[in-house]
Amino acid sequence: MLTAGMNQSAVRRVNTSVILRALAVSAGPRKLTELAEQTGLSRRTIELILDSLVEAGWVSELDRVPNSGCAGRPARRYELRAEHALLAAVRITTEDASAVVADVRGRVLGRAHRPLRAYKDPGTTLDDAAELVLRALDDAGGSVDRLRAGAIAGGGAIDDEGVVRRLVHTTRWEGVHLPEELARRVPVPWFADNDTNLGALAERWRGAAGDHDNVVWAMLGNRTGLGILIRGAVHRGLDGAAGEIVEAQSMLVDSVEDRPVAALTSPLPAQRALAQARFDAARAGDTAALAEVDEFVENIASILTTLSWTVAPSLIVLGGGLEDAADVLLPRVRDALRDARTPAVELRATALGYDAPLIGAVKLALDRMDTELFGPLGPVD
Repeated sequence: MLTAGMNQSAVRRVNTSVILRALAVSAGPRKLTELAEQTGLSRRTIELILDSLVEAGWVSELDRVPNSGCAGRPARRYELRAEHALLAAVRITTEDASAVVADVRGRVLGRAHRPLRAYKDPGTTLDDAAELVLRALDDAGGSVDRLRAGAIAGGGAIDDEGVVRRLVHTTRWEGVHLPEELARRVPVPWFADNDTNLGALAERWRGAAGDHDNVVWAMLGNRTGLGILIRGAVHRGLDGAAGEIVEAQSMLVDSVEDRPVAALTSPLPAQRALAQARFDAARAGDTAALAEVDEFVENIASILTTLSWTVAPSLIVLGGGLEDAADVLLPRVRDALRDARTPAVELRATALGYDAPLIGAVKLALDRMDTELFGPLGPVD
């Protein structure tokens, strides 16, 4: 770790952040010796910081357990109090918004949802989003002073700073700095990214893609977008445009968007219900419904074939609502890709459902956190 030129207080803050991160990603309690091996810090440095973290309420020291077969003092074990710091995530669609509040391990503690009053009015929509964060905090039994950071999952091309660069539904969102706008309403640091990018991030963290590094998370049909991970990191491209294939007219992504079966990814519950009814009919052998499904599968396979020869991921995850008909779609799309002689890309359905972009937003906030966001500043300075 680079600490040259830093004063003692700054070094301590960095070391504190390193230890907090190590505890946050751990599946269980950690011993002092394990933390020393993981962080490269001395045992004495770790002991001093952990004592401060325990006093500040961020960490619990567990009962000591004798070392099996070894003489000497029982090992000291520590565990992060994940509920001490809360993270917020908001997802905005054209029709509604959802918010969750999670602990630093990504466990969802509170939720809120509401229809949007006026999607094409960014100010009103962001007011709605801020209200949802507060409602989700209340549902979690938390308070704003425990909220450390948040992230927004939205549609369109969103650049590295969280500014909306392009949105197919309207130009009124273009230039809106999502993190700054949410921070004015809920005063913590905020981050933002496209919802499909965050779906891909979530799937690798908590869902169906944990064993793959090169992943595409695909939402196709009534709503269309791709989230792309390369070597485990989101590939966002110029101004966040990667994966915004709804803008790529040559791909004919909208050729089936008006078909009932394609409405699995619609933000409107009534349309999704109609789509599910058509898939039920297809399962029952209805000829017309099966023809609709076949047309939809042909559209999906065409897009995924292009991806297979360009991005060439090892895994494609179908999400955004497509998972509700995975039993019908997956075998048919697999057959279509095999007939097209694409590379042997694995195909799965999301394991996270509608929550995928929200869970990905929590992960985004965690990935961007540092001592300023996450660490107890007073007791350990």
